[in-house]
Amino acid sequence: MQKVLTGNQVKSLDEKYVSGEGISSYQLMERAAHTFCDWFISRFSEKITVSVFCGTGNNGGDGLAIARILHLKGYEVKVGLIGNPESGSVDFRQNLNVMPEFVIVEPWGQVVEGGVIIDAVFGVGINRPLEGEYLELIQRLNEAASAKISVDVPSGLPSDSPADGEAFRADYTISFQFPKIALLIPENAIYTGNLIVKSIGIDQKYFDSFESMRFFYSGEKLDEYHKQFHAFSHKGDFGRVLLAGGSYGKMGSIGLATRAALRTGSGLVFCHVPACGVEIIQAGIPEAMVMPAGEEKEVAAQLDSSGIDALGMGPGLGKGENASRFVHQVLSEYQGPTVIDADAINILGEHPDWLNFLHPKVILTPHIKEFERITGIACKNHFERMDLARDFSKKYGCVLVLKGAFTLISFPDGKQVFNNSGSVYMATGGSGDVLTGMLTSFLGQGYSIERAAICGVFHHGHAGELAGESMKRGTIASDIIAKIPESFRHFGID
Repeated sequence: MQKVLTGNQVKSLDEKYVSGEGISSYQLMERAAHTFCDWFISRFSEKITVSVFCGTGNNGGDGLAIARILHLKGYEVKVGLIGNPESGSVDFRQNLNVMPEFVIVEPWGQVVEGGVIIDAVFGVGINRPLEGEYLELIQRLNEAASAKISVDVPSGLPSDSPADGEAFRADYTISFQFPKIALLIPENAIYTGNLIVKSIGIDQKYFDSFESMRFFYSGEKLDEYHKQFHAFSHKGDFGRVLLAGGSYGKMGSIGLATRAALRTGSGLVFCHVPACGVEIIQAGIPEAMVMPAGEEKEVAAQLDSSGIDALGMGPGLGKGENASRFVHQVLSEYQGPTVIDADAINILGEHPDWLNFLHPKVILTPHIKEFERITGIACKNHFERMDLARDFSKKYGCVLVLKGAFTLISFPDGKQVFNNSGSVYMATGGSGDVLTGMLTSFLGQGYSIERAAICGVFHHGHAGELAGESMKRGTIASDIIAKIPESFRHFGID
């Protein structure tokens, strides 16, 4: 799991690494440039023309090195410079000195955009809005019809705060070693484009001295987060879970959660649904068992007598009197592992005093609007929302999964994990219900609350990626469920 640093910490990290490894900052820059070019070459033909626009700092030095390497690989490359080269950084000037004579290097105003524009004007150090000729350049590049790629961070975008004014609007941003926080913010999606994170070989030990409670997870050592089962394991070992939800016209939601729990590996899955949904569930999901609503005694007693290991509630539940009563009973009486989603969250938002029933075995899974309903706060931007999510989790002692691109998992100790799986094609009805079933399943199998959250969110996103590869915009929630076993196989999970 990769620790995420602030922009101010990046320079110190680079200094620690080059000192500890006995290499020069120029050599590290060269490594970053080769990493960028390896990605670039895998996606763009040699026949395409490339225009690299460089400032005079280290980001511009990256750009010059990229231009040189792409030229040597057979691309037609032009370089547009902005700023005074004589006052550039040491590594910028060294890269300028070794530029092949056949690469055209001119002031930016004299360079015509090629088929691909590479933005290497500003890096993580910018802390003020663009102005003057820098603003003029970025505005011109944004209007170009070319494909656009940023080196590490789009020029004009602060690495740790909201955008203030214009910034380069990239189709791709190639960020080195870890993503800067600004690249994970929904408001900045128009600048970041598709985020690609590439390692440049900085060992994790060099991150240890930097304080950060934010991490970026891309599936590293995922098998170590999973429980291991043996030849004599039986369905009881794989957990007995209850999914509660559904209402007239909304039985599909609880059905998706149920099927997802089964595909995630639950040994036994029970459905708590109203009478109108009993036949639907039994006919549509023969592997599930039904516990009809209205027949239970006290919720906690029923769950204990049934040997339930985890409960997930909310999908399709509705917000009527019976639904509210059920949510209150669960929160006030049941202390077992619980996932709260969808209408159960909306009911919480209508009864904020019930938040005090939350406990360390609860995972809440709101999207942004649902999060606003339970907190009563409409944040101005995602930076505020991240802090609010952290404080909420710490205050109520629960795990909060804030859904969206780079889903943010907040833990009661203040740790936050950005998830790096998923695709835009998962923005479809029922996707969240699938996540509820997966999280409940992992909790029922005996995973710790942290491991259940990390495994559930990551596999959910990865299964969505796999589904999207073939289905594209036609991806539906059932396609995600179908790919859960393939996600397990991909990471060697037995």
